[in-house]
Amino acid sequence: MAARKSPESPDVSPVADFEQSLDALEQLVERMERGDMSLEESLAAYERGVGLYRRCQTALEQAELRVRLLSDPQEPASAEPFASPDA
Repeated sequence: MAARKSPESPDVSPVADFEQSLDALEQLVERMERGDMSLEESLAAYERGVGLYRRCQTALEQAELRVRLLSDPQEPASAEPFASPDA
């Protein structure tokens, strides 16, 4: 079985990075929901989860920008990131 690259690997594509980060985040949430972690482990897991969430958000923003660029290749300057859902 091939080893998966960690989300921190610099040569991972944004799509692969998103999928790996989302998978790691889902696993982390499952562990936290079981409730068998100490407070220290829970805090460390939460910090890791925030980092994974941010990586996912960045990858999605990059994908959205690519879609805009592909939608109007004649006007690449008109490509702007989509509005954030919390904006």
